Amino acid sequence: MISHAALPDMFNLGLPVIEKIVRPIIVYLVLVVLLRIFGKRELAQLNPFDLVVLLSLSNTVQNAIIGDDNSVTGGLIGAATLLLINYLVVRFLFGHRRLDEIFEGSPTELVRGGELLQKNMAKELITTAELDIVSRRQGFDGVNDIASCTLQPGGAFVIKQKEPPRDEMRYNDLVSRLDRLTTELQLLRQGLSGR
Repeated sequence: MISHAALPDMFNLGLPVIEKIVRPIIVYLVLVVLLRIFGKRELAQLNPFDLVVLLSLSNTVQNAIIGDDNSVTGGLIGAATLLLINYLVVRFLFGHRRLDEIFEGSPTELVRGGELLQKNMAKELITTAELDIVSRRQGFDGVNDIASCTLQPGGAFVIKQKEPPRDEMRYNDLVSRLDRLTTELQLLRQGLSGR
């Protein structure tokens, strides 16, 4: 149970309010620039190493955002500032599409016409095995089923399936074989009944 004496300490700011507002803004802008520099791969979280980096990054900048202040009020001011600056940046970029394209970057094509684009994959530091995992997560049997794959600036993969899908080809092949067998059986029956 919390004592009455502890309540004021929970809400008493250890730093000036303006510093609690400026710190998250600075950290937010630096992180956005760093994530843009280090690429889409970090946003896609392809492997455990990338996930560890992102989780560690949040812990690393925590003190830069809140400083020596561990009060609830300070944390709420920091969180509100982060949400507000993100809202303002997204809103601004939404109204300025050209600037958004420059800032966000452009999509990177990883597979075209069923062929892996090794140069683009190397640029984004994506291996064939990682791309295979991504394709399986999206319901494909593997990279061989992909007609095209694009890594979006936000880290999402847009994958299109080869036409026709392998399951459909197998189904059509099976139906074709059954049709041939049916025709052969009919011919056999006609031949037997003609005797």
